[in-house]
Amino acid sequence: MTSLKEELNLENANSMKLDILAIVAHPDDVELSFGGTLLAHEKQGHKTGVLDLTKGELGTRGNPEIRAKEAADAARIMKLSLRENLGLPDGFFENSKENQLKVVEQIRRFKPRLVITNAIYDRHPDHGRGAALVETACFIAGLKAVETSWKGKTQQAYRPEKLYFAIQSVSQEPDILVDISEVMEERRAAIQAFKSQFYNPDSSEPETYISSKGFMNMLEARTIEWGQRLGVAHAEGFKVKHFLGVKSLFDLV
Repeated sequence: MTSLKEELNLENANSMKLDILAIVAHPDDVELSFGGTLLAHEKQGHKTGVLDLTKGELGTRGNPEIRAKEAADAARIMKLSLRENLGLPDGFFENSKENQLKVVEQIRRFKPRLVITNAIYDRHPDHGRGAALVETACFIAGLKAVETSWKGKTQQAYRPEKLYFAIQSVSQEPDILVDISEVMEERRAAIQAFKSQFYNPDSSEPETYISSKGFMNMLEARTIEWGQRLGVAHAEGFKVKHFLGVKSLFDLV
């Protein structure tokens, strides 16, 4: 597994406990779908981190080295406590026992209260497959009979409190909306950190689905639409497979 710890100048990452851990298929999945949510929660004092499952090596534009540099730049903008890459094969990873245990190790390592992952269903098959892998790993991580270790130390069973699924290319009705109005500029900057991947009229590389101006306009419009539903400027949406509950009705926006 490759790490961006040195680039991010992080210390004690091996024992860091996170409030939110995003586990997604590709570098840039977080930025495109819920970077604002991580930014908003970091601003509230929560520790946030990202585990990218692959290096995105099958991408049409750029290469893994460029993508890693862009991921590190985006991590700084989002003020992540850590960002690491599991190094699974882009396009070909499976929801297998071997990969489940690799993800379980990271869940037990960082003990996040919340995990956010890819869309349950999406245009890119890696997204749905990644969501299924993470969902399985979150459950298995809580089983005492499943043994794992990290850096030679036996890990204790641990299961995150909640699992949320992003909404990506395919439009879906959100189950929950997060107000990201105060961090929209940083969200845009984090997306643009992946300058090899997205809209750039000066680029000589082949145009792709995500590099078109229309794609970027859609992302912005979606945050505006969801924001309108909350009565705020911008919001990001998520799907869940569990009931949502509050201790007070006044906790709702």
